[in-house]
Amino acid sequence: MKLLFTDLDGTLLNDESQVTPGTKAFLDEFLAAGNKLVFSSGRPLMSVLEVKEKAGLTQPGIFLSCSNGTRVYDCDNRKTVMKTGIPLSYVPYLQEQAKSLSLHIQTYRDNGENEAVITPADDEEIRYYRRKIHMPMVVSENLADAITEGPCKMLAISLHNFDKLEAFRENIADWAENKIRTIYSSDQYLELFDWNAGKGSALLFLCDYLGIPVKDSYAAGDADNDISMLDAAGCGIAMKNATDKVKAHADVVTELTNDQDGLADMMRKLL
Repeated sequence: MKLLFTDLDGTLLNDESQVTPGTKAFLDEFLAAGNKLVFSSGRPLMSVLEVKEKAGLTQPGIFLSCSNGTRVYDCDNRKTVMKTGIPLSYVPYLQEQAKSLSLHIQTYRDNGENEAVITPADDEEIRYYRRKIHMPMVVSENLADAITEGPCKMLAISLHNFDKLEAFRENIADWAENKIRTIYSSDQYLELFDWNAGKGSALLFLCDYLGIPVKDSYAAGDADNDISMLDAAGCGIAMKNATDKVKAHADVVTELTNDQDGLADMMRKLL
């Protein structure tokens, strides 16, 4: 039995945010052979479930590793099997540091039926984010006022000024040590989550949970937040369209991009 962890945007999904017919055919074959498939994304649970449903992947054997591996969901049994969050007390501090740079930062309410993205304003950044992430939105000037428990993650967004994200990351670096990971999922998105969490930690958790040796796991991605997963897997796969930094952590690099069924092509060769 093999276990495939795949990032979504830039990896499994094409540039139109779709699972192509060619990639869908491979996933159907992979699951029919008795293997396990894990969607591993920075997206929250509601959004990853939407991708799965739109792709028509309804067969058994699918798990979701959401919010950068801070939440693992068993689709067959419709339950969360692992979840870790940022302490609620950290949220005001992180929002204040972002506010000092006039930087958008948002968080999430991820406790069942009331799941939503929490934003301090209905601004350009949240509208850009919700083009792909179709979640309910709650506007709360103070983010912590809209949540009752520590969120799986926070997300800082800067659409036009990467230096502002980097300044924020540097400003909180000393405080964040051993508390919060800050990892880019794109040039516009800086992900914040528990120090001990990540896509790689979720991979190791699921291998243990399912009793599958790590050597029988594959992980594919294209961005910085995929690196821990590529490092942890038995075989790390970087997409042709991945950053050079990600490729340096991979065992193999696909010959085709995410727009050309690159992951399916490489997995067939490896299997």
